[in-house]
Amino acid sequence: MSIVKINVLTVPSEQREELERRFASRAGAVESSDGFEWFELLRPVEGTDRYLVYTRWRDEAAFRAWMSGPMKSAHQGGGSGSGSPGGAGRGPAASDSTVWTFEVVQQAAPKPGAED
Repeated sequence: MSIVKINVLTVPSEQREELERRFASRAGAVESSDGFEWFELLRPVEGTDRYLVYTRWRDEAAFRAWMSGPMKSAHQGGGSGSGSPGGAGRGPAASDSTVWTFEVVQQAAPKPGAED
């Protein structure tokens, strides 16, 4: 089954808009990568200043290939863990970054015809 990588970004309140703008402008930076399955940028609602960058991959090898190729190129000059896709030449929007890794052991989707 798939693996999930969650990049936990600590983002000061004055940098939230900038972080979201940088992710919005990433324009398919990960979607065409071999083994990529899903992406979500999760904004904190209350009780934390941490954003979660959720990506799901076919396997660890696919994630590592993206990290050493397209992701590395996109962050040249921006610093790894900067939370700044396409952020070359600009300072980081996040003040801290931690990556969590999980294996998908169970999953479920809505059943066809299920109502809200």
